[in-house]
Amino acid sequence: MSVRPKPKVTVVLANLGTPDAPTAPAVRRFLKQFLSDSRVIEIPKPIWWVILHLFVLTFRPKRVAEAYASVWSNDSPMREIVLEQTRLVKQRLQDENHQFDLTVLPAMTYGQPSIYNVFEQLQKDPQEHVILLPLFPQYSATSTAPLYDAFSKWIPTQRHLPGLTLIKDYYQHPMFIQALADSVLTYQAQHGKPEKLLMSFHGIPQPYADKGDPYADRCRITAQFVAEALHLNEDEWAVSFQSRFGKQEWVKPYTDVVLQQWGEQKVKSVQVLSPAFSADCLETLEELAIENKETFQHAGGGEYAYIPALNSDQAHIDLLASLVQANLDALTHTLAHR
Repeated sequence: MSVRPKPKVTVVLANLGTPDAPTAPAVRRFLKQFLSDSRVIEIPKPIWWVILHLFVLTFRPKRVAEAYASVWSNDSPMREIVLEQTRLVKQRLQDENHQFDLTVLPAMTYGQPSIYNVFEQLQKDPQEHVILLPLFPQYSATSTAPLYDAFSKWIPTQRHLPGLTLIKDYYQHPMFIQALADSVLTYQAQHGKPEKLLMSFHGIPQPYADKGDPYADRCRITAQFVAEALHLNEDEWAVSFQSRFGKQEWVKPYTDVVLQQWGEQKVKSVQVLSPAFSADCLETLEELAIENKETFQHAGGGEYAYIPALNSDQAHIDLLASLVQANLDALTHTLAHR
């Protein structure tokens, strides 16, 4: 009796992206790709082309490259973390799913390793099924949707398509909430409990939310659940949004404004958590940990600390593996043989 081959399944862990190096040319290439996406910038293309090429890509790369250099080690922090997350999730899933020929790949929407490199690999080695896990806990059309777009461009070019599962997000998953709460408690066990806990999320323009992007509402739900898990009173925590770009209104309250106000109120101690980021990056390690600390303390505030993202924490790997495993379990009824 011949042995039937195991069904081939690829899992893709995808984050937003990062430059190849902390240099102005590398940052310029990254920003050009990122900010040319109409999901990210909804200004009419002819107008935005002029702004992007004459102003943004002329003046911004040098300043952003300097910021990247302040957090760069052997590689971009985000890329290092995503590669480690992929290795650990792969190890976990392969140990538990012997009925599949399982591959786990990292990907970035912009930059390397590119989602389009994943498509090239799928072209060379056709799969029965692909599971895409965007590493964005809260869905947004500005972050998660571009990965959907990438698949939609690839699909019409293929004759033998795999089954496809897209995991939208996990903003209120109990394992996610508990992992965040535990990360706060672990940090506070060593550094003490602050007067205020600020949960700062990456922002989006307010018009995007007005048009139906659910991101901001999902962020607030995440924050509320974490606060409840930590048994915090209303005056012990707040939610805010960071990383504004351009002059239009973004979802509020703004992180720097909240910290400015708390500094002026002489708040004695603040700890900041960023539950929108599955991996530490420029926006957390430089903007949150350094820039906003200066804002708070220059305004008169006291102690300030940034609590790291979940990164490759065991509880985070457990969560990511569990999200994928639920879909692999479903595939056992349609793909795997016993």
